[in-house]
Formats: sequence, structure tokens, C-alpha cells
Amino acid sequence: MKTLKIIKIGGNIIDNEKLLADFLIKFSRLEGLKVLVHGGGKLASKLANKMGIDVKMINGRRITNTETLDIATMVYAGKVNKSIVAQLQANNCNSVGFSGADGNTIVSEKRPVNDIDFGFVGDVKKVNTEVLQLLVNNNVTPVFCALTHDKKGQLFNTNADTIVSELAIGFAKYFEVSLYYCFEKYGVLKDVNDDNSVIENINSNTYKRLIEDKIIADGMLPKLNNCFHAIENQVNKVCIGKPEMLFQTSSKYTTIEK
Repeated sequence: MKTLKIIKIGGNIIDNEKLLADFLIKFSRLEGLKVLVHGGGKLASKLANKMGIDVKMINGRRITNTETLDIATMVYAGKVNKSIVAQLQANNCNSVGFSGADGNTIVSEKRPVNDIDFGFVGDVKKVNTEVLQLLVNNNVTPVFCALTHDKKGQLFNTNADTIVSELAIGFAKYFEVSLYYCFEKYGVLKDVNDDNSVIENINSNTYKRLIEDKIIADGMLPKLNNCFHAIENQVNKVCIGKPEMLFQTSSKYTTIEK
């Protein structure tokens, strides 16, 4: 079975032109089959503000109405995605930009309304990898933004951490998949004020204890839930840390285990 790396980069890289350019040079040189998933960074919010459109957040989560979905589509699938693809091509990494609608790759449904109506936010229901397999098997790198669709003509804003987890699970039937969440820290930290307090290994038992002890909380919870969702569904390896973990064997990072 062939090996495949699936890598997610967050807003801290997207928002910094130099960091992004440096990462894409190194990513282009990364050997083997690979898929890249990116978030949107702060550009969508900046554009909304310029256009006089209110960005509504509840508990740190964006409410996506018609106007903000239009902006997300322009920024995520347009400006950010195509800029990344162009830079990869400049570095001799043949790539194709994707939303979940392209090739019918990621189908979602609107998040149910409970206490909060998040608007046009999608929860992933199905990943179709047929088109993607053709590409990666021919050394073409898919580059995904954080948009999906419902196969009825509606686009959805969808969490990039969820997209990369679901893609990894979809590919795991056909490849030995390693999943990497790249962000600004060395990994999951025992102490958020100490960047060197990396927890090198987390399994399902230690994860429960870390939650009970409130060491893992807030925004790290959904990220780790996606990690465990992947590792429990045939994904071979899941790691969280700085992008250096992809390129340096000595780099600190967190490995997720069953």
C-alpha cells in the first residue's frame, strides 16, 4: 500500500506571506504523495470589514450568512487557494485547487439548529476520493480550502480541521495515511505559557485525564476530537505541531495514539 501525507496549515501561516512562502518551498520538496488543506486566516474578516459587513461570532465560532459565505468563497476558494497553487507550481509541485464541490469530493449537510443557528455551516457526511486518487497517484497534489457542498447547489463554510480529518479517513481505505496538523505551537502543551511543555504522546485514556484536569480545553478540544476521529478510523499516524515536524526528525511534536 502506498503512503500518503495529508497536511493542514492554519491561519498563522496563511496570514504571514513570508511564513507561507517558506512553508510552500519546503512542502514542494517533501517527497512522496501528499495533500494540503488550508484554513482562511484573517483575510475574510478583513474583507468583510472593508465592505461594511458584520462578522458575527458566538463562542468563538463564525456565523455564516449569505454575505459572509460569499466572502468566504471569494477568499478561501479564490484568493488564498489559487495563490497557494500558484506558489506550488512556481516550486515545481504540480497541484490542483479544490473545494468540496470540485469533483464532488466532500458532501456536507447544514449544521442542525439547536441553541444556535450557525447559518451556512456544513457538517461533513461523505468524502469521495475517486478523482483525488487519480491525481495523487500521478504525483499531482490536491490543495483544499474549507468549503464543502450539499450536492443540491449549496456551498457550506466547513471547519478545516474537520475537512482534513475526513479526507484522511476517506483516503485510509486506499493508502497508508499520515495526518499532520500544523500550527504555531510545538504540539499540545501541559502549560499554555510554556512552549516547551509538549505532551509527546496522547492516547484515549490520557486524553480523558487531560480534559478532566483542564489541561486540554477551548479551541484545542475540537482539534483533538478530529485527531482521535481519524486515528480510530484507519488513519495510520496523526501528529500535531509546528510545520518543522514535517522536515526535521528532531522537532518536538505531539503524536496521537489509540
